[in-house]
Amino acid sequence: MEKKAQSGQLLVLVPCPYQGTINPMLKLGTFLHSKGFSISIVHTHFNSPNPSNHPEFTFFPIPDGLTADQISSGNVLAIVFAINANCKASFKQCLTDRVMEQESQNKITCIIYDEFMYFSESVANDLNIPRILLRTQSATNFIARNALIRLHLKGCTPFPDSTLLNSVPELHPLRFKDLPIYIFDTVENYSKLLTNANNVRTSSAIIWNTLDCLEQSSLAQIQQQCQVPIFSIGPLHKVSTAANSSLLEEDTSCVAWLDKQSHNSVIYVSLGSLASISEKELAEMAWGLTKSRQPFLWVIRPGSICGSHWIELLPQGFLEAVGERSCIVKWAPQMEVLAHGAVGGFWSHCGWNSTLESISEGVPMLCRPCFTDQKVNARYVSEVWKIGIQLENELERGVIERTVKKLMVDEDGKGMRVRAKELKEKIEVSMKGGSTYHSLNELVEFIRSF
Repeated sequence: MEKKAQSGQLLVLVPCPYQGTINPMLKLGTFLHSKGFSISIVHTHFNSPNPSNHPEFTFFPIPDGLTADQISSGNVLAIVFAINANCKASFKQCLTDRVMEQESQNKITCIIYDEFMYFSESVANDLNIPRILLRTQSATNFIARNALIRLHLKGCTPFPDSTLLNSVPELHPLRFKDLPIYIFDTVENYSKLLTNANNVRTSSAIIWNTLDCLEQSSLAQIQQQCQVPIFSIGPLHKVSTAANSSLLEEDTSCVAWLDKQSHNSVIYVSLGSLASISEKELAEMAWGLTKSRQPFLWVIRPGSICGSHWIELLPQGFLEAVGERSCIVKWAPQMEVLAHGAVGGFWSHCGWNSTLESISEGVPMLCRPCFTDQKVNARYVSEVWKIGIQLENELERGVIERTVKKLMVDEDGKGMRVRAKELKEKIEVSMKGGSTYHSLNELVEFIRSF
């Protein structure tokens, strides 16, 4: 594929090195390349994307200074802080010595950076290059993050147990327990990171992976308070469907298993690329799914069960009990799975990408959020869009059995499926001439105006 673009305009994209943030950035790059821009991706060595999946881009790895201990700790917050502390100089050097030299015919038109890669903004400012911010989480989550920062500054965190079920003022239907807290570090550190990410600084615009039909009131509220234009161009996985940008190897054999299942009968279970569960939770999930009598496709990521490499800790007798009714893989081609006619429900951690992918295919959800924005998304899935059920307490096999049946076969679940299909249709309209279509065109013209 030709790397040079007709417009002579070069865009530098800086993704945050996690599955849920790299994917939207690379999808955005694929769309912008289709509009005639040259695309360079500047990325960390940590979790670096595979250049062979995107021959149309030029890739520039930069040293991130992460230690083996930092990486093995799995503390996302500490890793993102370290990248921002370590990468400013290497990013500046990369832009001046390598990108500008290799792309000498094309001056850098603009830097588009992930909100958590905020070191990029100050480098762009130093080099007098226009910059645009990409937010890959929901607009509602952004408002909830701001509320969390304010509450922390007032000394209200951590929240007392007695207040967790209370509504957050002006954020209905969010409760204090739904606010996007990161449970593996202090509220102080998380608040610091959010303050840095929330600050638009000198950026010219904000790109948001969301849609008016899902978050119109939140987007309107943010635009009122924001001094720069907002382009809501989601869902990015539908805007650009060609390139595969998964950091984990997808096992496509599960699609053949799905082909043998009845329409809407399968519950797809995947708790994302970061969450982990205990051996006890694994056992409750296993027996709850078994007792539901529904066929299930279960993604168990290697290392996601505490104390186990993969599925060694599944309870004795489980695999024999479920037989052909289950399919267990290490990672699945999620968009293909959710689009499959056999899939009738999605048990999800409710990361924003997974939520958008499920809604875009009209698949109702069983929500089990773990941390940060997942809790906000789960609350909106169950209480605002009413297309899912949230598992709120400790996992227990009897509750799981009843909840899976409620989602998959009961009248409540059928209503959720109808509403999910209606949202799917609204998203399709948005992309074929509605708000997403117009926002994408406006974004292209905005970048060309630099």
